[in-house]
Amino acid sequence: MEGVSDPIDQALLNDWQRGFPVESRPFASLAHALGVGEADVIARLEHHRQTGRITRVGATCAPNTVSASTLAAVAAPDHRIGEIAEVIGAQPGVNHNYQREHDWNLWFVATGPDRAHVNATLARIRALTGLRVLDLPLVRPFNVDLGFTLKGQIGGAAPKPPVDIAAFRPDDRPLLQALTRGLPLLPRPFAELAGQLGMTETQVLDRVRALVAAGIVSRLGVIVRHRALGWRSNAMVVWDMDHDTITAAGPLLAAQPGITLCYERAPVPGVWTYRLYSMIHARSRKDAMSVLTRVCTLPEFRDVRHQALFSLHCFKQTGAMVAACAPEAKRIA
Repeated sequence: MEGVSDPIDQALLNDWQRGFPVESRPFASLAHALGVGEADVIARLEHHRQTGRITRVGATCAPNTVSASTLAAVAAPDHRIGEIAEVIGAQPGVNHNYQREHDWNLWFVATGPDRAHVNATLARIRALTGLRVLDLPLVRPFNVDLGFTLKGQIGGAAPKPPVDIAAFRPDDRPLLQALTRGLPLLPRPFAELAGQLGMTETQVLDRVRALVAAGIVSRLGVIVRHRALGWRSNAMVVWDMDHDTITAAGPLLAAQPGITLCYERAPVPGVWTYRLYSMIHARSRKDAMSVLTRVCTLPEFRDVRHQALFSLHCFKQTGAMVAACAPEAKRIA
């Protein structure tokens, strides 16, 4: 693990990316498992947050269940990439914003409490930049639970059970938003959230357990920054397949070692025909291409038209928006 030689830190960042204890003193449970003190665990996590190795200890939510999201892209002129990325990143709900190797060079994810919020975000970006925005909504997820096994090769996810959306209650939304922002690094983080939300600690714990059990919270734990830990080669590989073919090919691709995300998205007819998306996170471009070469030997992917869009720069990476807030508009010439 690059830059992390201490075995306690390695275990903390590797073993607790999911399955975080939903109890009154969760960091004490981590401390017991690691053989250190509770204050030590909290101090280590705060250090890793300050140094950029983790973004937060918190939640990711299953996409398009209790909120909405879409992947989008613009083709920014080279001399305007920085200013256009700034405009995109300023929009509430844009939680990922990357420059990639392609004519469509800025790729971002727009999230919000509903599709109307996402549509409004895309419309503002069109108006503020004067650029066409590709809107590529999710059709089917095959693996969207991004985590990094820091002790070996990442990827190769097993299918998850369907999300039980019936477990969601409208008043869960502020709690989910707080979880996606991150837990306070305090001995009793759920009690702190309860005070902020006008709830009791018991109520918060009960609702978090219910949301985790239902799959609405798809992952609760340490959210690492993969680039800071050495996984610097990030490629979004897009495959030109029809919907029926993806039914079999999607789960197969998601299960391949080295594939960290996999999903089907709607195309834009005549502009962007790719439907199947996969992510490869590797320590080098050579390693990433080795994963792609191996996938291309599978009968289902042999001779399939595809493109690998490597990441050049990360402008923004935060948790998703599940509760609305006011937009920030910044027009550029």
